[in-house]
Amino acid sequence: MATPMSASRFLSALRDEGLTVVEVGDWSHHNRNSKGPWGPVHGVVIHHTATQGTDSTVRICRDGYTSLPGPLCHGVIAKDGTVHLVGFGRANHAGAGDPDVLQAVIAERDLPPDNEATTDGNRYFYGFECENLGDGQDPWPAAQLDAIAKAAAAVCRVHGWTQRSVIGHLEWQPGKVDPRGFTMASMRERIAGRLR
Repeated sequence: MATPMSASRFLSALRDEGLTVVEVGDWSHHNRNSKGPWGPVHGVVIHHTATQGTDSTVRICRDGYTSLPGPLCHGVIAKDGTVHLVGFGRANHAGAGDPDVLQAVIAERDLPPDNEATTDGNRYFYGFECENLGDGQDPWPAAQLDAIAKAAAAVCRVHGWTQRSVIGHLEWQPGKVDPRGFTMASMRERIAGRLR
């Protein structure tokens, strides 16, 4: 169990990991905390956006939609590896997921199949949305993959977590496919390398 870090600590952790970070508006106070608790935190969820174009992607992830208000994550990782911070606190990114997966993340052990959607993931996870169409064809540039690993490692480093605390949306919520185009096993290997 971990108390969420402060917004300023989150920002410094990302920069300390070597990332280029852009602060979007009053990101550090933009959240959905009025809709439920934020924390304790147990891990990081990686997503793809199913969008194209950094500016529009950042705007969508900050503002959300009529049916799903923003922020839709904490940071947007662009194709060039830049991390755009759009919110901090509770964010509409993980949705309801599998309680057995949550327990596995907490214990940092192999993940079971996600076959339930009964647990509020927005409370327990940091979230990074990664700019990609999610069609399996849109490329993942090396700079972007490196930035995903750095961002996840930065959060893990602060909380004393290993790479096993980082999951894909598809490992949390039944029916989700993101991120599509790389495997979470390969991403966790990258994160482990950074943490070493």
